[in-house]
Amino acid sequence: MNKKKTILTSIIELKQANIKGLAVLLDPDKVDFDTLSDLVYSCEKNGVTHFFVGGSLITNHILGEVIQGLKALTKLPIILFPGSNLHIDNSADAILLLSLISGRNAEFLIGQHVISAPILRKSGIEILPTGYILVESGRQTTVSYISNTTPIPHDKPSIAACTAMAGEMLGLQLIYLDAGSGAQKPVSPEMIATVRQSVGCPIIVGGGIRQINALKDAYSAGADLVVIGNHLETNPNFLNEIGEVMNVLKIDSIAV
Repeated sequence: MNKKKTILTSIIELKQANIKGLAVLLDPDKVDFDTLSDLVYSCEKNGVTHFFVGGSLITNHILGEVIQGLKALTKLPIILFPGSNLHIDNSADAILLLSLISGRNAEFLIGQHVISAPILRKSGIEILPTGYILVESGRQTTVSYISNTTPIPHDKPSIAACTAMAGEMLGLQLIYLDAGSGAQKPVSPEMIATVRQSVGCPIIVGGGIRQINALKDAYSAGADLVVIGNHLETNPNFLNEIGEVMNVLKIDSIAV
């Protein structure tokens, strides 16, 4: 990869071209290496543009092994989705440097970042400064528990919009709206649309997307990159359904 043609630049260019991105989030604790090649093949066939690797809590020590396994199978960007400063591996292409701007826990606003900064500076990994906004999803998720923060209420899109605006004004390059792993309901289209009207940077949306209509709604409301996670663990065929949507979106973007 040409480091000057950065992953961040490519995400911004996709947004400008009205081309929707799709990321699959892999939890290292749940990766099955026996079926990883099949998963990667299905992802590439069905329009996946990025792999995210990580989570709020990782209990094993195979993060690097998972990344190396992916690199042997695909040239798609592999981006760390860290839950703490322990979740860094130099073999990744980039890291979402998440500042949890929806919460008021200084540890996840800046504390973990201070500890990580010298490690990341030496690593050569591309840094993606990301405003991370946790949205209430009908249940407490791992990230809300681990981070000890209160999500933005599901029905308060204006709070999310003001939070996103503040993040963008502070210089964050991406906004990530996340209902969290195992969410009962995804981020609402109303909230995505309100945030979209409030910021110019790319918007990532994840958590609770288990139906095709939820995926379509997120894109229609203004999401630039949608993240699919643990639903694939129980329904890997969901990727084939997603592929049909992504093909239509490609046609629409070409028409535009």
